[in-house]
Amino acid sequence: MNHGFETLAIHAGQEADPHTGAVVPPIYAVSTYKQDGVGGLRAGYEYSRSANPTRTALEEAIAAVEGGVRGFAFASGLAAEDTLLRTVCRPGDHVLIPDDAYGGTYRLFAKVLEGWGLSFDPVPIGDVDAVRAAVRPQTRAIWVETPTNPLLGIADIAALADVAHDAGALLLVDNTFASPYLQQPLALGADVVIHSTTKYVGGHSDVVGGALVAGSADLGERLAYHQNAMGAVAGPFDAWLTLRGLKTLGVRMDRHCDNAERVADLLLSHPKVTQVLYPGLPDHPGHEVAAKQMRRFGGMVSFRVAGGEEAAIEVCNRARLFTLGESLGGVESLIEHPGRMTHASAAGSPLEVPGDLVRLSVGIETVDDLLADLSEALG
Repeated sequence: MNHGFETLAIHAGQEADPHTGAVVPPIYAVSTYKQDGVGGLRAGYEYSRSANPTRTALEEAIAAVEGGVRGFAFASGLAAEDTLLRTVCRPGDHVLIPDDAYGGTYRLFAKVLEGWGLSFDPVPIGDVDAVRAAVRPQTRAIWVETPTNPLLGIADIAALADVAHDAGALLLVDNTFASPYLQQPLALGADVVIHSTTKYVGGHSDVVGGALVAGSADLGERLAYHQNAMGAVAGPFDAWLTLRGLKTLGVRMDRHCDNAERVADLLLSHPKVTQVLYPGLPDHPGHEVAAKQMRRFGGMVSFRVAGGEEAAIEVCNRARLFTLGESLGGVESLIEHPGRMTHASAAGSPLEVPGDLVRLSVGIETVDDLLADLSEALG
């Protein structure tokens, strides 16, 4: 039977405990497992780096809501990214990345994996022809964020899947900003989906984690081997918290989207705002593609401020209900200056973000309170 998103988020991988009837998977705070004779693993568990029942429940649930074959839970989003890239790439390979990728992703490529022998080029992923032209014989993967962080650019997942597969490469999609509720890249042709589950999936700013979802069994087997060999797995309590967050993802995302739309409307009419970046706006260059591949347009809004970098920093400092902080996707609203905070590692690179940019993670508070706080912060 095909179930809806919310049903899968609440039930997939989360059957009642057979011994007690507990409706929530227990936290298996255990490192090792008694074996039924040498080589006789009970339910497949031997050591919690390889597998843990609490983590298994999360992995099955995240795979179900993404429509994937196999899911994997990691200690952080960057741990998931590193494991994925070292699974599918080798020294001498080449990857295309967004020209406004998350700063931590850029740092991983530029400061870690480039030294390992993996080359990369930033490209405007909203331009399918530009991406196709940037592909080399050595290109092993096209890495996509959609929406991107922090400029909220949109990539046509289905079109880029064709570009990647025509070149014998993989399409790897970071779905963190959209969440599985708003967008399912595997159904559009992607090979692997990446999440920082710290963000919308966890949703409460109380846990750090990452996830991969593979679209094929073969790729799933390779990722499983590397996850075990490299070892940056989610601990059982982190997996339990993330699974708890996933259950309410659908209802939270609806409120995030409702509030973000109202915030974008306020910013559009404010005289001190020079540009609003939100895929839900009809004049956003990626609006039509976003409308085609997303359920709604998300809870992230970026905008540029008249007066330049110092004015943007002042807006961040004056906000009160919007908490000044990094990260995103929690129930509380956050405000940040990407150039000085999340994307500082991209300064001086082709991925450097504008100094007058402010990024909002719009939470699920009473929207009129958020609008009043922003109005006061803008002055």
